[in-house]
Amino acid sequence: MRQGLATAAAQLAPVSATPRLDAELLMAYALGITRERLLLAHLDDCVPPAFAGLVARRLTHEPVAYITGTRAFWTIELAVGPGALIPRPDSETLIEAAVEHFVGRAPATILDLGTGPGTLLLAALDQWPRATGLGVDRSREALAMARANAARLGSADRARFVEGDWAAGITGSFDLVLANPPYVGTREALPPEVCDHEPAAALYAGPDGLDAYRAIVPDLPRLVSPGGVAILEIGHEQAASVGALVTETGRAWRLRCDLAGRSRAIVT
Repeated sequence: MRQGLATAAAQLAPVSATPRLDAELLMAYALGITRERLLLAHLDDCVPPAFAGLVARRLTHEPVAYITGTRAFWTIELAVGPGALIPRPDSETLIEAAVEHFVGRAPATILDLGTGPGTLLLAALDQWPRATGLGVDRSREALAMARANAARLGSADRARFVEGDWAAGITGSFDLVLANPPYVGTREALPPEVCDHEPAAALYAGPDGLDAYRAIVPDLPRLVSPGGVAILEIGHEQAASVGALVTETGRAWRLRCDLAGRSRAIVT
């Protein structure tokens, strides 16, 4: 298996920025065990027959998360598949900012606009076990994944998911509003594993990538409860543009960067 992982990593190097990690995740999936268990106890085993087929799929740029059907995010493991955006580690910046805002207390109500497979909402509900939340998405396929994830994670009684167009029709206010909307300009180039596999509606937002923010930001004053906060993920060059939209509503805002030091979220 050591040789099998090394060979697969070399094969995957032209199509992946993390070839060794990809190989390990695919090998663990083929064995039906965790990556940690693979590395600790199975490196001297024989390579399972299914492994070659999984590597072949990855060589076509199919995302690892779609091949294995799962992706870890924050403190939870989410089931994912075609039709929903794959959770990214960078999006954990939003949960980190929320934890910082609510230090010493907890939000009671959470709204996740563009919830996808439930990523931000279910991570927040795991962080604050007494909170309840609402996830909104246009995609019925993504909402089905979100509901299944909530049930599997034991959050179904605290999470509600509805089909909708951002906050249109949503009444009431929330202590925490989260959103990871599409923010890629329609002419921007994306890697094949993204543009060829993930849903375009979850990626692109008009020529300048700001269409979703133009829809979401004007509703923030009515959506955020006193003492609450809204946290919006942004592209790394969009801080000034999205911040200007927030300023127009009369709300103050600050920028939150990810671990790589790139602009990642507007906190308001």
